[in-house]
Parts: sequence; C-alpha cells; structure tokens
Amino acid sequence: MNLFDSLENINKQVPLAEILRPKTLDEYLGQSRVISENSPLYRLLHSNRLFSFIFWGPPGCGKTTLARLIAEKTDSYFLEISAVTSGIKEIKDAVETAKEQLRLGHKTLLFIDEIHRYNKTQQDALLPHLESGLLYLVGSTTENPSFQVIPALLSRVQVIQLRELDEEAMYKIIERGFKYLSSQYGPINVNKDVIEKIASFSRGDARIALNTVEACYFASDLKDNVRTLKIPMIEELVQKKITKYSEQEHYDCASAFQKSLRGSNKNAAIYYLAKMLVGGEDPRFIARRLIVCAAEDVSNADPQALQIAIAAFRAVEHLGMPEARIPLAQAVSYVADAPKSNKTCVAIDKAIYDIQNGLDFPPPAHLRDAHYKDAQKYGFGVGYIYTHDNPDAKQQFMPDELSDKNYFE
Repeated sequence: MNLFDSLENINKQVPLAEILRPKTLDEYLGQSRVISENSPLYRLLHSNRLFSFIFWGPPGCGKTTLARLIAEKTDSYFLEISAVTSGIKEIKDAVETAKEQLRLGHKTLLFIDEIHRYNKTQQDALLPHLESGLLYLVGSTTENPSFQVIPALLSRVQVIQLRELDEEAMYKIIERGFKYLSSQYGPINVNKDVIEKIASFSRGDARIALNTVEACYFASDLKDNVRTLKIPMIEELVQKKITKYSEQEHYDCASAFQKSLRGSNKNAAIYYLAKMLVGGEDPRFIARRLIVCAAEDVSNADPQALQIAIAAFRAVEHLGMPEARIPLAQAVSYVADAPKSNKTCVAIDKAIYDIQNGLDFPPPAHLRDAHYKDAQKYGFGVGYIYTHDNPDAKQQFMPDELSDKNYFE
C-alpha cells in the first residue's frame, strides 16, 4: 500500500448504512417472505447448495446484503462488480479469478450490481460460465428483469423479487442506527414520532433511512452532552421526499390509472395522475391514456367524455407543465364519473376477429359502388333504396353470409 492509499483510508468516512450492514441472516430484516425459515431460499442455503439468482427490487431493500450473506453461508468466494462501471474485460477477469478459486477448492459467487445496465453482448458473455458451473451469478436490478435481461440469461437463473421494507423493519433499522451512534458518540433523545417521520420519508429504503439517521444525529441540538432530535429538524434536513418512478412503475401506474378510470374511482385516478406527473411522466402520454379510456370504456354512454379528453390533450400541448396538470385533472374527474359502456369496443374487436378468421365477405351487390358505366351490367347498385326517400324500407346491409350477425349485443 502506497502513501496515497494510506491517506485515502485515513480520511475515508464509512457511511452508517455500510457499518450496520447485516452480517448474518438473523440480522437481515424486512424480507421474511423470501428468507424466512420455511422459505425455499432459506432451505437451499442451509443445504449448502448454490444457484444463480437475480434479485429484483427497489433501492435499499437488501439486494447486495443478501448476496453477500449467501456467499458467506455457502462458503463461496465473493466477487463484486457493477454493470455501471464494468464490461467484457471485467467479466473475463472474474472468470479467471473463478478458475483460480476452483483450483483452490472454492466456489465463486459473482455479484453484478445493476445488471440491467449490461447490453446483450455483455450478458451473453456470462452464459457459458453459468452453463459450465465455473461461477454462480447473483445479479441485482431495480428494473423488471423481463424487460431488461435477455431470455437466455433468465433461463439460467432464479428471479427473486424483493419488496420495499415494511414499517416494522424500518423502525428496527432506524432504532439500530441511533443506538450505534449513541454508543460511539454519546446519547440522543429520540421519540416514536421521530422514528415514524424518518421511516415515512425513507419509503422502505434502508439506505435512505440510515443516511437520514446519521445526518439528523450530527445536526441535532447538543446540551449537557445529550443530543435532542425534534421533528422540525428532520423536516429542515429532509425537505423533499425522493419519488421513485422506474420503467416498471411507468407501466404499473399507467395500468392502474386506466383501470381506476374504468372503475369510476376518481380518487384513485387522480392519485395515479399525480404520481405519474411527479415522477416526470410525459403529460401527453397521460392525455392519450385518457382519450383511449373515454373511447373504450365510456364511449356512447357519454360521448362528451371523448371530446373533453381530446380537449385536455390539446390543452396539454399548448400549456405544458405545471399548468397542464389542471386540464388533465379536470378530464380525469369527468371520465371517471361518466357512465361506462364498452359496447363499441367489443363490437369492433368481434368484427375484426371474424374478418381475420375467414369471415371476409364482399358487400351485397345492391350496396356496391355503382358510379361507373358498367356497374349495372354486373348488378352493382341495382335495387338499392335511398334511405332518405324511403326511411321505412327494409333492405339488407350485411354480407349474405352474415345477414343475421349482431355485433352489438
């Protein structure tokens, strides 16, 4: 180690979140569904069997920690790289390390953080080594692997979904943080309201929670060698909650938004509208969803809904954000409250299905175009009754083969 490395280590301040990272499975909190005593993963680990996994979950839910605990529990050599800063070279280096560890009698667990950042070629480079058993992969991703990971790699791993940490786990983590800091730097008075406030801000992210605990501790009032932390101090330090809005949430929120409109729940619809806007969604995308819902789910039960949705789209194009939120909210309220009918949507889909599946027939002869010279010679237009001249006259409009077909039931 040279002088510069020594100075770097001396000056390095290890974050509280890293210091308190769980060292055993018993300390691991908040994912009992995945790592409880009766879970398949727990039983696999205690049988000392190692498999390849992709952990999919939001930031701060314990993906990296769980990977490290798996390596320790299975007595595997742990090798960690990030897809943000690595590529084919680092994968090749990891393969060479795995070969050396295999010669020493050790399994290698390669942990790739943010694996969704790898392109297809980089993901392909992992396949032969997983296939041969040279190394085991644990990838972590905040994005849905179905969208971001190639099928060939997905077929070689088990995907395990981790969720945001629940309130109980968050409270324990926050209390653990304050307890550690108190033991190192002196006592602090922390009440239940403070813990709940930090947990609420952190939204199931242990890293945010512990970073907030650390900042609040050192910013708290010190009197007679005892620190005191109050709610206004937290609100001043944490001025704005971080909004999580990934590609997965883009699809999930759009789906929930349209289903809430269809279900006439305008409170839920306005909530998902707000969530999409705060997350940075293109308001034109939201307006297009509104138009689709007005046509598909309201339709002729209230034709005005479609006009209002189209007007909202035009207003969005003219106004932009933040003013566009107002016409969008107005249209959301109207479409959600409007009576619902999907008859026209069902009718057109049935007709398209019939045509695509063999029921593709020409119009009856009397309805065909007869404006050209030889049309009557073929019988086209012969017998057609002009409806305005004789509104009560009966004539067939459907093709002969579908004369009794009813698409609007």
